[in-house]
Amino acid sequence: MLTLCLDIGGTKIAAGLADPGGVLVHTATRRTPVDGGATQVWAAVAAMIADMVRAADGAVSAVGIASAGPIDLPSGTVSPINIGCWRGFPLRDKVAAAVPGVPVQLGGDGVCMALGEHWRGAGRGARFLLGMVVSTGVGGGLVLDGAPYAGRTGNAGHVGHVVVEPYGRRCTCGGRGCVETIAAGPSLARWARANGWSAAPGAGARELADAAAAGNEVAVRAFHRGAAALARTIASVAAVCDLDLVVLGGGVAKSGRLLFDPLRAALADYARLDFVAGLQVVPAELGGEAGLVGAARLAGLRERFG
Repeated sequence: MLTLCLDIGGTKIAAGLADPGGVLVHTATRRTPVDGGATQVWAAVAAMIADMVRAADGAVSAVGIASAGPIDLPSGTVSPINIGCWRGFPLRDKVAAAVPGVPVQLGGDGVCMALGEHWRGAGRGARFLLGMVVSTGVGGGLVLDGAPYAGRTGNAGHVGHVVVEPYGRRCTCGGRGCVETIAAGPSLARWARANGWSAAPGAGARELADAAAAGNEVAVRAFHRGAAALARTIASVAAVCDLDLVVLGGGVAKSGRLLFDPLRAALADYARLDFVAGLQVVPAELGGEAGLVGAARLAGLRERFG
């Protein structure tokens, strides 16, 4: 039997079929519709579900959903910041109606990323894990004592909104000084431009990484600034949750040593308590498939998760 898994975000919708070991045997992606409202976005999801059910030839035994958040687990609804037309959208019920008679589990995309890396990626063997995605935003999820931790509403681990600069820039969440305002890809590029980086219109984190690799001083400073903000976040979460590993993925993390070297150096300065000193931060292994793999695992853990 196969698990149907979905990973729904503001840029793309991914769907897959996973075998009992978490291996994705069939996947598909499409861009998230930007026009037409809630109905059109759901129609895209429903079409992908139908395609997966046909590909499985009736062998779907469970469904796991990773969704951009915030989510509300008790009601099964989602209100993703980056899908503005979905507010209180009854995603779990809609998917359940599309695949009748099959159990459906909903989770945030951050916790599913963490769970996927814990099951089949860089987090194998860790008991207390923080998974982070540093891309156009900063997301995260927690696996505590080997199990996904959702919190009261399903949004635990939303570490992109840890405040690291109390009088800093306003964030899309409405708060101020969140790590996302400093370390996300667009934030890195914005700060670099404001401090003298000359780049072509539309240039972003990828071009900034190229400039840093070529020795551009402002670009290097931008990565060091973002890395220090991430280190402050990780040190804070580690102190609260007693972590043994952090797995870092996303587009910005693909810059490799440009990010990881200053991050690890800053973390060694911030994380000084005995129980967090020496905390390891490692690159994610599953790339864009982590959310699907985690959603598949979530479906298999339904009795423990919710």
